[in-house]
Amino acid sequence: MTVPPLPDTMPPVSREAAGVWPSGIGELVAYGVERPGLIPLWVGEGDRPTPVFIAEAAQRALRDGATFYTRMLGIPPLREALAEYVSRLYRDPVGPERFFVTVGGMHAFHTAIRIAAEPGDEVVLPTPTWSNFFGAVAMQGARPVPVPMQFDAGSGWSLDIARIAAAITPRTRAIVLNTPANPTGWVATWADLAAVLDIARRHDLWIVADEIYGRFCFDPAHEAEGRAPSIRDVWQPEDRDRVLFVQTFSKNWAMTGWRVGWLEGPASIGRIVDGLVLYGTSGVATFLQHAAITAIREGESLVADQIAQARAGRAIVCDALGTVPGVELPSPPGAFYAFPRVPSEPDDVRLAKRIVDRANVGLAPGSAFGPGGEGFLRLCFARSAADLTEAMRRMVPVLGER
Repeated sequence: MTVPPLPDTMPPVSREAAGVWPSGIGELVAYGVERPGLIPLWVGEGDRPTPVFIAEAAQRALRDGATFYTRMLGIPPLREALAEYVSRLYRDPVGPERFFVTVGGMHAFHTAIRIAAEPGDEVVLPTPTWSNFFGAVAMQGARPVPVPMQFDAGSGWSLDIARIAAAITPRTRAIVLNTPANPTGWVATWADLAAVLDIARRHDLWIVADEIYGRFCFDPAHEAEGRAPSIRDVWQPEDRDRVLFVQTFSKNWAMTGWRVGWLEGPASIGRIVDGLVLYGTSGVATFLQHAAITAIREGESLVADQIAQARAGRAIVCDALGTVPGVELPSPPGAFYAFPRVPSEPDDVRLAKRIVDRANVGLAPGSAFGPGGEGFLRLCFARSAADLTEAMRRMVPVLGER
């Protein structure tokens, strides 16, 4: 992935601004977004509006006057609710002092990278991965180091621990671990997590753990836990000081447009996060934080519905694309993305545009997600059965053309 040259007509800008990475997804959105009747499956959100009970909590907070400047790290009731939620879900008691409220998951990730890496440092990224990770690392002046994962058309994606270890240099400061993963749907095993944690221990590295899709796990072996394996399952008490968790309200609670997330880490970095938030966003609007409390304390049935919809969507997509000769799509064990490959169509951008033109369905090109994603397409299946069924009806004939 490279940053394109700037136009000659642009006035002088800072090196940081000039180095912002472009979005390969945005190119496809711009190409097809205005087309009437297009089914948009290219971005990572479902089609369910935020439920009324969450919106009403925000309205109540507004009526009660929650419109003033707020605490940089988040209001205490929300930090307490986050600690209760994480303690319950992971059976790992943690206190509210570890939780810092952010403007969505992207702000949480950017804050984590600012804590972990300096200009000139390196951050290891297993790829394909969410394209925004590259941009946040580059904006910090650090160098993203992509480490391609392994793909097998039958068994799917796997992490190459030897490659991760080989990518570590004296300049490495962090490893980003996204599981369940965007865009592949890969879910780390306990062995994967323990191996990455061991590398971090040996080299004194941060782990930035993006477990945003942790509730979206379709492996029957983990249904009882109601979540995917987490690095919490394999760490020791001393490891708590080397892991930064990135989280958001966007996916579980259908709140993508609200821009509320959180960063979890050692309580000792609270002063640092306070300053980064102060000079970055000055905090998340208080009335939004009150809505987030309601979501996390009263929204378990919503989360269950979201997971059930994604599971049904996965079946619709995988069953339909599985009938197309030459399409490689192992059923993703987590997240809510299908990541099919058509080996006869290596130019994924051209193929995605053809699907827009011929099927009026929007997908994201796999090359937008870094090395190893070339030739794949990302499709979000966290949508209604009717939309996905219609999208497959349109797409299958196009993909079947040779």
